[in-house]
Amino acid sequence: MGETDARVQSPELDKSALRDAATVIVLRDRDTAPKVLMGQRGSKAAFMPNKFVFPGGAVDADDHRIALNTPLREVCDARLRQACAHSAPDAMVIAAIRELWEETGLILGQRGDWPAPVPADWVEFAERGYVPDPGGAYFIFRAITPKGRPRRFDARFFLVDADRIAGDLDDFSGAQDELSHLQWVPLDRAREFDLPFITEVVLGEVSQILTRGLPPQSVPFFDNSTDLSHFKRLV
Repeated sequence: MGETDARVQSPELDKSALRDAATVIVLRDRDTAPKVLMGQRGSKAAFMPNKFVFPGGAVDADDHRIALNTPLREVCDARLRQACAHSAPDAMVIAAIRELWEETGLILGQRGDWPAPVPADWVEFAERGYVPDPGGAYFIFRAITPKGRPRRFDARFFLVDADRIAGDLDDFSGAQDELSHLQWVPLDRAREFDLPFITEVVLGEVSQILTRGLPPQSVPFFDNSTDLSHFKRLV
């Protein structure tokens, strides 16, 4: 993976502690030949080296200070609030939009002016004339990294249709270097790549959504917050 409390990323943060995070699954050509946007993590990454993943990362302090252009859907907001005592739903989806921008150079936003001084991570996003907009984002999955890993995240996965992305879907020139080999992977071939287990599970959920539609009837939640793993559904 690519999170204003003790879990927010800062220079003093214990990176092995559990942090809120957000991940974006961008779905392209959903009605003809579905593809998802993925990239490969570096070989020296502390978390999931060499794996192909969706864009995403930890929620940071500035994500709590940025207003959404339009509100989250009520069902997504309610599900994001379940079993959550830390980052607010708006901060999570803001983090998802920021991570997508940083790691791929793609903009999930609408034309508009920023109402306040722009945080450093958002300067170029704002200079292009956009404000973050979650209108097309659906909360579809949640997973907590098991104990014992060098990095642990309470990750929320958002699905968004590529039609909601501003600009050229194949232009990754604005991407930072955290992910390499950015590409649109055919959904039916994604498992040919070196994937984390949880990414494989999420891909299965995306396939189900293509059949059943959005929003999902419930959101799968792999809860590894304790020594015992629990599978739940957020309804």
